[in-house]
Order: sequence, then structure tokens, then C-alpha cells
Amino acid sequence: MALTDDSPGPRAPDSQILINCRNNRKLLARVKAFDRHFNMVLESVKEMWTEIPKTGRGKAASKPINKERFISKMFLRGDSVILVLRNPK
Repeated sequence: MALTDDSPGPRAPDSQILINCRNNRKLLARVKAFDRHFNMVLESVKEMWTEIPKTGRGKAASKPINKERFISKMFLRGDSVILVLRNPK
């Protein structure tokens, strides 16, 4: 894995990226390291997703609920990555 500090081009320290994953979740995180397969070691990760509560029979459809959680460090396997955006604002 290559450290992001060794990557060519300008890079703001502690810049965040937004990752869209195959499980329909989004990750807002700082990249510590990555490789050519987009495997990544991430820090300060905020995982965001939407859940639709289950309803009983005959009840009206529930509204989707936005959920999120914080993960201090994680390894993300590259085959689950769909899109990577740098410096989302």
C-alpha cells in the first residue's frame, strides 16, 4: 500500500474524501493509505446510509430514516468502492 503523502500532485493535509460503496452506503473519511485495487486504510470515518422501517400489513409506507455512525479506523476492500470524490464541500 502506498501512503498518500508519497502520491504525486498537490494534496491538502487532513483532506476528506467521500466514497460511495456498493452496499449503498457513503463514507466520509481521511485516507491513510491505498493501493492500485482501491483497498484503503481510512481514519475518522463517518458512515452514512438510509433505512426504511418495516411496516405491518395494511399500514402506510414509512418514511426513510437517515442513519450514521463514526468509526475511528477501518480497512475498506477495493471491490466495494464505486466512486471516490476528493474534497467534498
